[in-house]
Amino acid sequence: MKSYDVAVVMHIDEELSDTEIHQLEYDLSFAPGIRSACVNERARHLMVIDYDPEQVYSGEILHAVQHRGYHAELIGL
Repeated sequence: MKSYDVAVVMHIDEELSDTEIHQLEYDLSFAPGIRSACVNERARHLMVIDYDPEQVYSGEILHAVQHRGYHAELIGL
């Protein structure tokens, strides 16, 4: 099975605590189709998410974050 790897940058409006941001990274990293989710420690409102677009859509990733109550946008789409 061939897999594809795409990255998207997400801007999170809220200032998240260390616990919140690391939990979000962890939860996203283990969601179907997502390879990794990493926050930039210098710009904690930005998260890079690597995923397989044949398994999950970028809009679904955004919705998963928004469903947690966070305000977020995908950058560059």
